[in-house]
Amino acid sequence: MPAASRIGSLLAEVVYTMDMNMLPDRFLRQILDNLTTAVMLLDTQLCVSYLNPAAEMLLAVSGQRVLQQPIGELFNDTAETLQSLRNAVSNAHPFTKREAQLNLNNGHCLMVDYSVTPITASERSWILMELHPRDRLLRITKEEAQLSKQEVTKVLVRGLAHEIKNPLGGIRGAAQLLARELPEDSLRDYTDVIIEEADRLRNLVDRMLGPYRPPNLQPLNIHEITERVCSLIQAETQGRLELQRDYDPSIPDIMADQEQLIQAVLNIVRNAMQAIEAHKQLEEGQITLQTRTLRQFTIGQKRHRLVCRLQIIDNGPGIPNDIVESIFYPMVSGRPEGTGLGLSITQNIISQHQGLIECESLPGRTLFTLFLPLEHSLENDS
Repeated sequence: MPAASRIGSLLAEVVYTMDMNMLPDRFLRQILDNLTTAVMLLDTQLCVSYLNPAAEMLLAVSGQRVLQQPIGELFNDTAETLQSLRNAVSNAHPFTKREAQLNLNNGHCLMVDYSVTPITASERSWILMELHPRDRLLRITKEEAQLSKQEVTKVLVRGLAHEIKNPLGGIRGAAQLLARELPEDSLRDYTDVIIEEADRLRNLVDRMLGPYRPPNLQPLNIHEITERVCSLIQAETQGRLELQRDYDPSIPDIMADQEQLIQAVLNIVRNAMQAIEAHKQLEEGQITLQTRTLRQFTIGQKRHRLVCRLQIIDNGPGIPNDIVESIFYPMVSGRPEGTGLGLSITQNIISQHQGLIECESLPGRTLFTLFLPLEHSLENDS
């Protein structure tokens, strides 16, 4: 039996064995109200008889508002869904559909697995519909893959850095010794070039490795970070670039290293500014910094009670499709003059803060999202 239909089967058994006068207003409602699974009860006309709190949260609607409304009031693409539900009513046959896309009338789109179980006893019948969101599971899977790739990249970069820095040190030392033995000072220009280029490569490798020290975590308001970055960008652009703030002032302090987090956010905003400048006048550009809190959010394999979400949105040209999936790898850049290290360093810093960074990009809109845990603020308040 599919896992998604267990609740429906169990409730069907309850209906058959209990007094119908208790259902659904008392006994069944008590069961459904306390489920974490999103559950809807439909009558034989496919009108909503009940939504449990989990379904209200998933569908972002009030159960009282949609009560006795056709299911089409919730979903605007229900032709196939409605036909399947009608078949379930007429044939009393349960079914399960995997990875169905539901376009909600409030503008949101959900990817769900849903199970339908007809429940009939005496003269009353219902259709019980269980909704299991797939969006979050798919996102968690994507995040775990991203974190795994990040760890692999770290190992490769550190191994590569070790293999590069050792011979560089030998080259630099040999050039210094050679410079001492040269009979003419004019010849030392050549050894100076060797030493300078060896130092440049060593610095490049050091930047690829990211910050050496672990973050010095201190209570910090996220808006101190964003305002500092905005002031730096305004100074660089002489106020020609529009910076919009959309802040949630109620966000509690995060535990962060101020210097590192400023560097992480600055790398993203500066990249956006440079991308805009390369394709249009700076006066036509716009970068928005938005902060919000999220509850019960999963990063990797850990579920956090409270998370700070910082989104950086720009109206630049977007990231080329062929590199958007690897944008956080070292030496990957969408600009010919770019080093491809800024976003790699940013990801490393956010990872050290137990956070996560994501990117979505379309022509005219690029969105970077940073998630930073806020558990310490709850612990301090308790």
